Amino acid sequence: MNVKKILLLAGDFVEDYEIMVPFQALQAVGHTVHAVCPDKKVGDSVATAIHDFEGQQTYSEKRGHNFTLNATFADVKPEDYDALVVPGGRAPEYLRMDDAVLELVRHFALANKPIAAICHGAQLLAGARVLEGRLCSAYPACRAEVELAGGRYADIAIDGAVTDGNLVTAPAWPAHPAWIAQFLVVLGTRIE
Repeated sequence: MNVKKILLLAGDFVEDYEIMVPFQALQAVGHTVHAVCPDKKVGDSVATAIHDFEGQQTYSEKRGHNFTLNATFADVKPEDYDALVVPGGRAPEYLRMDDAVLELVRHFALANKPIAAICHGAQLLAGARVLEGRLCSAYPACRAEVELAGGRYADIAIDGAVTDGNLVTAPAWPAHPAWIAQFLVVLGTRIE
């Protein structure tokens, strides 16, 4: 297998499933995954939030786990990584205001490296201005951000995912099987 080095962008109140599942799944198939957060270092943790669909007009939010970072954001050199993962939750709404994070996201987009974003992760892609003309799924409440950034919103089932070249996106964590499977194809991962 062609092992890839993957960067995962985190922040406090990142969605619990959307950080833990890809972090573990991508390692399980042999890839190296570094989870980082601005202003935090290896061994620090971020708080996660659990979002659920319980019949109200929008998702509910509860405190999740502490997720331990395994790399230091300040040490990251994007050219050393093959791909980027952007989980959702509350983190993308404030990470998109960090110039270093935006430059990092733009590096992956301009270099045409694989990018996987889920749920509110599209807010970070929009903030980095990398969605122009791109087909992008996201949590339905993020449709405006995708379209205002010049993207084409993919209105797909909550458990679906969509690939547009190097970009793999999905609306929320119920899409993990489709989202991760499509990302593995873009990465060139073969499971034997």
